Amino acid sequence: MDWENQFEHEIKQAERARQAGNEGMARVCARRAAGCIIGEFLLRKGLNLPGSSAYSRLHYLRSMPDVSPSVREAAHVLLLRITPEHELPVETDLIERARWLRETLLES
Repeated sequence: MDWENQFEHEIKQAERARQAGNEGMARVCARRAAGCIIGEFLLRKGLNLPGSSAYSRLHYLRSMPDVSPSVREAAHVLLLRITPEHELPVETDLIERARWLRETLLES
């Protein structure tokens, strides 16, 4: 499956999970969607992929000095761990963050 189809699949899964009240799965799918975007971004830049997991790609993106602070911040937010109450420690929409990464990294 190419990156575009994989991204759309993960975003749709995230939206379905959210509609079903499963915000935890929505977050997982949003992170995987972001991982698809980061993988394609790195390939387009001619860089080696740091692994196939969304987490390894998000960590790598967050450490890249040549991406904007807003991109690093998006990666940071996508990596945040949930609180003991099973919520993110900040108010944000990870599905929208993944979409924003797509627009920022691949459609500019």
